[in-house]
Amino acid sequence: MINRVIWIVLDSVGMGALPDAQKYGDEGSNTIGNVSKALGGLNIPNMEKIGLGHIDGIKGVKKVENPIGCYGRFSEKSEGKDTTTGHWEMCGVCLEKPFPTYPNGFPNEIVTAFQNAIGTKIIGNKPASGTAIIEELGKEHIKTGYPIVYTSADSVFQIAAHEEVIPLERLYEMCTIARNILKGEHGVARVIARPFIGEPGNFTRTANRRDFSLVPPHDTLLDHLKNEGFHVMAVGKIEDIFSNQGITEAIHTKDNMDGIDQTLNYMKQDKKGLIFTNLVDFDMKWGHRNDVKAYGKGLEEFDKRLAEILDAMKDTDILFITADHGCDPTMPGTDHSREYVPFLAYGKALKENHNLKTRQTFSDMGQTIAEIFNVSPIKNGTSFLKEIIHQ
Repeated sequence: MINRVIWIVLDSVGMGALPDAQKYGDEGSNTIGNVSKALGGLNIPNMEKIGLGHIDGIKGVKKVENPIGCYGRFSEKSEGKDTTTGHWEMCGVCLEKPFPTYPNGFPNEIVTAFQNAIGTKIIGNKPASGTAIIEELGKEHIKTGYPIVYTSADSVFQIAAHEEVIPLERLYEMCTIARNILKGEHGVARVIARPFIGEPGNFTRTANRRDFSLVPPHDTLLDHLKNEGFHVMAVGKIEDIFSNQGITEAIHTKDNMDGIDQTLNYMKQDKKGLIFTNLVDFDMKWGHRNDVKAYGKGLEEFDKRLAEILDAMKDTDILFITADHGCDPTMPGTDHSREYVPFLAYGKALKENHNLKTRQTFSDMGQTIAEIFNVSPIKNGTSFLKEIIHQ
């Protein structure tokens, strides 16, 4: 019997370019492999023990004898390579076209509508690194009170503001206003609040980031679980990614280690259903900033904490570990990368040393969870439960 699934998404930890990566400019991307190569290897024995090194095509990871879990790699069926696209596909929503991006900034019609709605001008309106743009425009922002609006290679409308200039409640209100404007052809995946503190030359972004995603176009795995009375416990930005749809309780986190702490806290509560965790530091702090050394250290730190999760698991728990896209910090640029994602599964109810090989959509994970809990199937994907469970 399986009473609970702990599903951990290592945000951006891809494992090699997908066949269509050329279309996205991502040939040669391999987040795990290239980080490992750049650092002379990774010390991640717990993921290797489950079977990470046995995944087809993986590089830079040790292959242990007799791994204790199931493993495979997953292709992304949807068009795109961002957080919302990846998480939605896991839960049954596959996109036929990617969310819009704005390499030249947002058009006048959007900027004018937003300025009129918030009653003030904006500054910025261009693609930029979040840390760079607050250094560039932070002083002007403090002087004028105008919010900093910027985007990236991802489908995002980001609003940066000093917490002493624009209070958090007002910043979140501005994001809600932007979210209501950005629909239809301009329906970006996420509007993101990017608060910061400090003085010119020494600004620091805070943990009060909030993501305001589009509402999924139809019910997802999370709705199916909630509707059948199961707990859906969201850790990190999961609640934001799904616009709080299908969530029964949620907690935001300040970093990866806090995310693991909160996951362990939910595990102690012994509620039947899904604990769904996103660990965002790989992407936000290290991948987009091309910080190879910190990325590798982050993988090793997660692996150490993984031992605590394995120890805390009950016989009726199973663990899924995966990613939502890549963000190879060794590649030119700072964009996400179109990659396969690794998949690990472990639990007393599951087989050992079972290779799922290459699956064609992230939705197979969600379909498998739907079958575990005997809820309505999701719209995409094929369950692999019968492959991995002890008969």
